[in-house]
Amino acid sequence: MTAAAPQRDVIRVGTRGSALALAQTNQIAERLGKAANADIEIVTVTTQGDTSRASLQSIGGTGVFAAALREALIAGECDVVVHSLKDLPTADHPQLRLGAVPKRADARDALCARDGLTLAELPEGARIGTGSPRRIAQLGAARPDVVAVDVRGNIDTRLGFVEQGELDAVMLAAAGLGRLGRADAATERFSLSDWPTAPGQGALALEVRNERASRHLQRALDAVDHGTTRATVLAERLVLAGLEAGCAAPVGATAFVEDELLFLTATVYSADGARQLTSSHAATPESRSAADLADAARDVASRVVADLLGNGAADLAPAQESP
Repeated sequence: MTAAAPQRDVIRVGTRGSALALAQTNQIAERLGKAANADIEIVTVTTQGDTSRASLQSIGGTGVFAAALREALIAGECDVVVHSLKDLPTADHPQLRLGAVPKRADARDALCARDGLTLAELPEGARIGTGSPRRIAQLGAARPDVVAVDVRGNIDTRLGFVEQGELDAVMLAAAGLGRLGRADAATERFSLSDWPTAPGQGALALEVRNERASRHLQRALDAVDHGTTRATVLAERLVLAGLEAGCAAPVGATAFVEDELLFLTATVYSADGARQLTSSHAATPESRSAADLADAARDVASRVVADLLGNGAADLAPAQESP
């Protein structure tokens, strides 16, 4: 008789059920399975953010996308969950840890406008859809004559508002457009130096239980983790945590590593964009090790936060309970 083939390990990967969430999870899941020489099972979880049509602010900010995934992970329904990192609350979870942060995609915001128009070319009174207080504030700063319209829904739904003439444009994350194969819908991508985005935008977060991961799962996590991305998003998220502004506050942050320095710039906006404060600092990690990069991220974030608070950032973005 022929011996049965050895049974392969299985990694159960939790994700939201939206087209974008499934697209980005499947890309990561394929890498996890290959690194661990394991089979992958996708576990779809419905979150409050997927079912509610209310604004993110009214239902508790972006943390509403993470809560149900975390509950499924804690309950043992999956071994790892994949979040859009900007959806993950900044406070540590007592039962969970960040297992890996893959290399970041495009962190910029993109305008998707009718007739191929840029923001500067849109007519006075143009209606631009976005559910983000930060983007609303930035639009107010750049074009106070346009009208920001609160919209919810997946990427195709939002693009449909423009295609059907209900809106003149929508604001979306360039990374999401790219992951869904809709990058050609962008009519303008904004420079991060002029238009900083949400802390962690463009990055994914793989969260696991605090307990020691199985050997094959840990091998997979190590294979997809990207040290520079992990450090830069840590710096950005520490700004949000230090300001105690909440996940949906009008705060933009951009960090990057160049010439052996970790640079961080953060901007806090008033709700209408009429006022803003910006701080920039750099730190030198002793090496490219994960520990030294994390130390540099904490150092530079603490200085940026101190600058912003010292100059009145709390008056622009009052402290909120982070979801």
